[in-house]
Formats: sequence, structure tokens, C-alpha cells
Amino acid sequence: MARMPRRLGHGEEATLAEHLDELRARLIVILGALAATTIVAFVFHGRLLDWLNKPLPPGHRHLLAIGVAEPFTVTLMVSLYAGFVLALPVVLWQLWAFFAPAFDPSSERKVLALVAFAVALAAAGLAFGYWILLPRAIHWLTNYDDKHFLHLIQAKSYYSFVATVLLGIVIVFQLPLVVLGLVALGVFTSRGLRKNRRIGYFVTAVVALALPGPDPVTTFLELLPMWALFEGSIWLAVLFERRQPSAREALL
Repeated sequence: MARMPRRLGHGEEATLAEHLDELRARLIVILGALAATTIVAFVFHGRLLDWLNKPLPPGHRHLLAIGVAEPFTVTLMVSLYAGFVLALPVVLWQLWAFFAPAFDPSSERKVLALVAFAVALAAAGLAFGYWILLPRAIHWLTNYDDKHFLHLIQAKSYYSFVATVLLGIVIVFQLPLVVLGLVALGVFTSRGLRKNRRIGYFVTAVVALALPGPDPVTTFLELLPMWALFEGSIWLAVLFERRQPSAREALL
């Protein structure tokens, strides 16, 4: 029976061959987790597709498939996306276990805290995207100029749209982590962020326009949390600087 790869201790020396063996073993674990979660998602793909179709208006939840193979290929694509999301904790843990020996115990705790913060922000972004952003954006899009268009929603394009929007909003919700990282590196200070708050709001608006979202409703709904997250990031930076003697020491 194959054994799980052993995590090296801090400062423990290993040869190049041992590092490569560990990396190979961890990649096998990652691929195995991705295969298992994808299979699970495929088995329950009916419930998964119903969940993804829920933001659609009731009259549009039976999606259009063009071609003989599209129902299968779309189902497989959605299962792969869901499998990756389900396997993400295993993927992140295996990557962290490989690189962790390079960090001292105090830095390791800080990195784990940042990862937990990033996961919490991503979960909040997914919840906001699914329950608030998608229903309103899809309602506006499916009802736009309906006197002149017969709206048939293709399955492949719809699920790609959902994946793109959810990915975009997850990236948006990582803004506080990015700001804290720049403060820790000394690029920004909380005082500078407060002084140039208007410039920050303008930059976030430009970023919102560049994010996935083909309609003004989606863009506007992405912009609102970005402004709120930017404002929250300023005060998180204030707390960070108060708790750390210097931003650079926080990285040591």
C-alpha cells in the first residue's frame, strides 16, 4: 500500500532526488484527489446543474444544447470545475507541505493565517456572486430588449459565463489581502491610503471595468463590494501597522 508523502521538518536537509521523489508523490496525491472529486461531481451532476441553473428565470432553466455531444461535454466540463473546487483544500495542503520546511515556525503561522483569510474571502465572494450578483445580472440580461429577441440560452456559454463571473468576484474579494501584502512590503502605508482614498476608489473602479462582466449591472455589482473592501482594507492596514513594530519585520 502506497504511503503518503512525509513532510520534512524545518531545516531538515534532503537530497535533490529526495525532493523530486516527494514532489512526485505529492503530485500523485493531487491528481488522485482531482480524479476522485471530479468523479463525485459527475455522479451528482444533476443536482449540480440544477444549482447552477437556479439564478436563471424559471422559463429559461432548460438550457439549449447544440450538437450530439454537447450535453456530455458540458456536463464533463462542469464536473471538472466542481472537482477542482472540491479538491482545492487537498491541492493547497500538498503545496504547502512541500514548501513549509523553508519557513520558520513563526512565519509558518502567519502564512497559514493569511491562507485562512484568503479562503474566507473567497467563500464570501462565491456567496455574494451566486446569491446577489448572478441573479440580478442574469435577470437584466435575459430581459433586455425581449421584444426583438427570442432568448435561447446555450448550456456551454451559460456555464462559461457563470464560471467567469464567479472567478472574477472571487478575485475582487481578495483585495484586502493584496492591500495588506503591499502594506507589509512597505509599498503602501495606512496613512497614505487614507490620504489618497479618492485615487483608490478611482483605481478600483477601473479594475471593476476590466473584470469579467459583459453588462453594466454585473460591473456595477462588482464595483460596490470593491469599494467596501477597499475601505475595509484601509482600516485593516491601520490595525496591522499598530500590531507590528514595522511592516518589514512582519515579513521576517
